Amino acid sequence: MAYSDNISRLSRLTGILLKLQAKTAVPVEKLAEYFKVSRRTIYRDLAALEQAGLPIIPIEGKGYGLMEGYRLPPIMFTEEEANALIFGEKMIAKTKDESLIHEFNKATDKIKSVLRSSEKEKADFLANRTIIGKNWKEERTSNYLSDIQKALTNFQVIQIEYRKEGATENSIREVEPFAIYHNTSENWVLIAWCRLRKEFRSFRMDRIQKLTYPLEKFVPHKMTLDEYVEIQREKHFNASVTKG
Repeated sequence: MAYSDNISRLSRLTGILLKLQAKTAVPVEKLAEYFKVSRRTIYRDLAALEQAGLPIIPIEGKGYGLMEGYRLPPIMFTEEEANALIFGEKMIAKTKDESLIHEFNKATDKIKSVLRSSEKEKADFLANRTIIGKNWKEERTSNYLSDIQKALTNFQVIQIEYRKEGATENSIREVEPFAIYHNTSENWVLIAWCRLRKEFRSFRMDRIQKLTYPLEKFVPHKMTLDEYVEIQREKHFNASVTKG
């Protein structure tokens, strides 16, 4: 087995453990679908985890779970905190960026793994009884938010292929990420210093066709986000007054 295959399987085994810790029972079919492998592979993985000493038990009609009390972590969540987590998960699920949903779900799996069985059952019940409106089609229009977040916090220049509304061709821009916001149309927007235009510009993430890293750092901008917002407020307010 190749080294990369070993790493892939180790990652999957860890993921399966987190799934088992996060819920009272997980169907084999769901695990196979999530990890994009066959059911036979999941059964082999479960057997490997059992051989490693994990108390995995079959739950009739529901799949597999972990024996109650297994490695109960010392950090616990209150019911109110768990409920807040469920609402956060539901709200994130409505966002249009696939990368954010994927990373948030991995994080919540780790957090849910510290809940007792009774708390998991309540969390699952609440999730099934909670509806967050908008984005009814569950459409995903971007997949770069996680990369942009990382570039922003590490002061990393990114190069984007961007297509403006109504344009037929992409423009290539090198930009310095400054801030991120979620507009009223439920789209994620990057505020960045555009090296081509030599000014701050807003880029809707669903219009970014490709993103790469030139392996270059930039000097953090001295302007604060509050100062930027105030400049934009004055700019747009004055513009609306002039138009009137």
